[in-house]
Amino acid sequence: MPGWMLTYIRVVEAVNYRVGRFAMYLLFVLMGILIWSSITKIGSDIGAPINPSLWTLEMAQFVMVAYYILGGPYSMQLGSHVRMDLLYGNWTPERKARFDAFTILLVIGFLAVLLYGAIDSTAYSFRYGERAPSAWRPYLWPVKVIMCLGFALMLLQAIATLLRDIAVMRGVKI
Repeated sequence: MPGWMLTYIRVVEAVNYRVGRFAMYLLFVLMGILIWSSITKIGSDIGAPINPSLWTLEMAQFVMVAYYILGGPYSMQLGSHVRMDLLYGNWTPERKARFDAFTILLVIGFLAVLLYGAIDSTAYSFRYGERAPSAWRPYLWPVKVIMCLGFALMLLQAIATLLRDIAVMRGVKI
């Protein structure tokens, strides 16, 4: 196996590991936002001088997008995506690698299309100052940049997974 392949796999997986571990903590940020939302709504219902926050629903959605999108490559790296094990579980590692290499090519094509669309949408958002149609009206480019980053990391991880499958088919241990 060429050295550049091993370096590529190690670098991509190290980056995705760190980004994925960071993304795990976004769940606590999400919980904090939702707790704040509940407190302000309850406070306003009982007559306390607290105005219910208008930003909490959309901010929770944005954090959830970041959690989901940035955690995807880490999940792929760990092999924790859902897989149908009816036949797959009984296959040899080489046969699994052949099947995975075929399916990961389809995933790479899908991710390339998603990344292309995300980049186009992000450029539009920057160009026209796109905002959400709500009372809070936040700019949408930050969440779109996170989507582009997540799709790019997922695409890089899919290529690293393909390279790992090729190594397994050749009988090389990584």
